[in-house]
Amino acid sequence: MLSGKKIIVGISGGIAAYKTISLIRLLIKEGAEVKVVVTKNALEFVTRLTLETISKNKVYADVFESPDIYTTEHISLTDWGDIFIVAPATANIIGKYANGIADDALSTSLLAYDKTIFIASAMNTKMYENSSVQKNIEYLRSNGISFIEPTEGAL
Repeated sequence: MLSGKKIIVGISGGIAAYKTISLIRLLIKEGAEVKVVVTKNALEFVTRLTLETISKNKVYADVFESPDIYTTEHISLTDWGDIFIVAPATANIIGKYANGIADDALSTSLLAYDKTIFIASAMNTKMYENSSVQKNIEYLRSNGISFIEPTEGAL
C-alpha cells in the first residue's frame, strides 16, 4: 500500500519525538521513501544524524538553509511528497498551522502543502483538552486535515 509513496514526516518538539524513529522505519519497510522536516525543538529530543541515517535522506530544519536558485528546499519538498504526517504534533505546531503562522521549516512546509495531511497529536492531557487547542483541532478538521487520536500511556 505504501510502496512507491513519498512521505514527508514532520516532527515537532515533544518527548514523543523519539517514537517517530520507529514510524519512519515502518514506513520505509512498507516501501515508502521518507523525508523529514523538523522544528528546532524536535532536535532537542532526536538528532539530525539519527533521522538522516534512518530516513536515508537529508533532514530539513531551517527555513534559510541551502536555498537553491529557484526555491528554498523545504518548500520544494512539499511538491515532492504524496503524504505529510506530523508526528508528534505539539499544541504549538497545531496552533501555528491553524492560524497560518509560518516561522520555521515545519510550519512553513505545512502551509505550503496542498495534499493529504495526517496529524498525530501528542501532548499533556491538560494541554490537549485546553479549549484553544481543541478549537484549533476542530478548525483543521473542518478544512480536511485528518487527526490520529492520542492514546493514554507513557510519553
